[in-house]
Amino acid sequence: MPPIVLLAYYCVAILLASVLGGMLPGWLRLTHRWMECAVSLVAGVMLGVALLHLLPHALDTAAATGSGPNRFLGPLQWALVGWLAMFFVERFFCFHHHDLPDDDHDHDHAGPIACEEHGHAHSDHSHDLSWGGAIFGLTLHSVLAGVALAASVFHNQTGGAWAGLGVFVAIVLHKPFDSMTIAMLMARGGRSATAQAAANAAFALAVPLGAVLFYLGAVNGHEAANAAAGSALAFSAGMFLCISMSDLLPELQFHHHDRFKLSAALLLGLAVAWVACRFEQHTHGPVEPGGGLGAAAVTAEPS
Repeated sequence: MPPIVLLAYYCVAILLASVLGGMLPGWLRLTHRWMECAVSLVAGVMLGVALLHLLPHALDTAAATGSGPNRFLGPLQWALVGWLAMFFVERFFCFHHHDLPDDDHDHDHAGPIACEEHGHAHSDHSHDLSWGGAIFGLTLHSVLAGVALAASVFHNQTGGAWAGLGVFVAIVLHKPFDSMTIAMLMARGGRSATAQAAANAAFALAVPLGAVLFYLGAVNGHEAANAAAGSALAFSAGMFLCISMSDLLPELQFHHHDRFKLSAALLLGLAVAWVACRFEQHTHGPVEPGGGLGAAAVTAEPS
C-alpha cells in the first residue's frame, strides 16, 4: 500500500475518533475513576510509542544518513526541543481532561468530567479557563501529532501495510479526550450546541492538517526528506514523552486512591504500544540508507 494512502486511512480514522469524542459528553455520564484509568492507559501507550518506536527510528535514520561520533546528538536535541515545545504549550494553555467539576470534591464520587488546570484544586478560578485558549493549545498539539504521524509513516519507503501503527494507535486513543475537553469547556462557557459541533468538526481536522504540512514540506529531495523525517520523529518522541508524563506524574501526588487500577492501566498501555511497535517491525524491519520520505514520494509519483 502506498504510504500516502495508508496515511489517508489513518487520518480518516483519527478524524472520526475526534468527532466521536466531542459528542460523548452529551451521550454519557463519565465518572472520575473511569476517566483516570483511561488517561493512564493512553499515557502508557504514548510513553511506549515514544521510547520503543519514535526515538529508535529517529536514531536509525541518523545512523543511515549521517556519520561520525556525534550523529546521534541531533535526534536527542530534537527530542529535547519537542519536549520543551509541548511543555510550554501545556504551561501557557492549561488544558487537561482528568478533573471533576467544582461540585464533585470526592474523587470517588461519580459525576461529569470537566477539564481544569493541572493543579487538581477545584476552585472558582477553573471557570475562568478560556475555551478559546484550550482550542488553540489543543489544536497546536494536534497539528504536531499529525507531523509525528506523517513522519512515522514516511520514514521508510518500504514501510509495509502497518507503517506508523504505534503512533496511529497513540493518537487515535488520545484525540477523543482532547475533543471532550473542548466540548465541555464550551458547554460550561454557555456556548450553543451548534457552536460546539462546529468547533468539534474544525478541531478534528488538525491532525490531518499536520500530516499534510509535513508531507508538503518534506517531499523535495531525498537527503533533505530523510533528515526532515528523522528530526520530526525525534521531535515527536520528546512531545509524546511530555504529554505522557504530564498525565502520569500528577497521579503520584493526587491520586493515592485506585493506585493499583491506575498502575495496571499504565502497564496495559505500555503493552499495547509494545505490541503495535513489534507488529510494525515484523512488517518492514529497520530503516535502510536511501529510504525515507523522499524516495517514497518519488515512487508514488506517476511517470
